Amino acid sequence: VQLQASGGGLAQAGGSLRLSCTAPKRTFSNNAVGWFRQAPGKEREFVATINRNGDYTSYADSVKGRYAITRDNLKNTVYLQMNSLELEDTAVYYCAVHVHGSYSLISSYRYWGQETQVTVSS
Repeated sequence: VQLQASGGGLAQAGGSLRLSCTAPKRTFSNNAVGWFRQAPGKEREFVATINRNGDYTSYADSVKGRYAITRDNLKNTVYLQMNSLELEDTAVYYCAVHVHGSYSLISSYRYWGQETQVTVSS
C-alpha cells in the first residue's frame, strides 16, 4: 500500500503551505492518518493525526495553533494546513496510516507515504 504525499515546497517564515496525503480507499476509510516530520540530523517526530471520521485531531505542541489537519473521505485525502511557518518547520514530511496504539508513536503507524520536503526561509 502506497500513500502519496504532496504539496511541499519553499515558503517564507510566516507563510503557509498545504500538504496532501492520498491513499487507496480500502486503506484510508477505516483508519486514522497521521503526519510526521524529520529535520536534518534529528529523529522523525509526530506532527498531527486525525481519526477516521475527522472528529478527533491531535497535534504536537510545537505546531498546535499553527497547523490544522483535516480529511476528505470522499477523496481519500488528508490535508495538513501549515500556517505561520517557522524556520524550525523545515523538514521532510511523511504521512502514514494508524493501525494500533498511541497516536503519537511512530510504531503505531504503517504504510508510510513518500516524503515531501518543506523548506522555510527567513
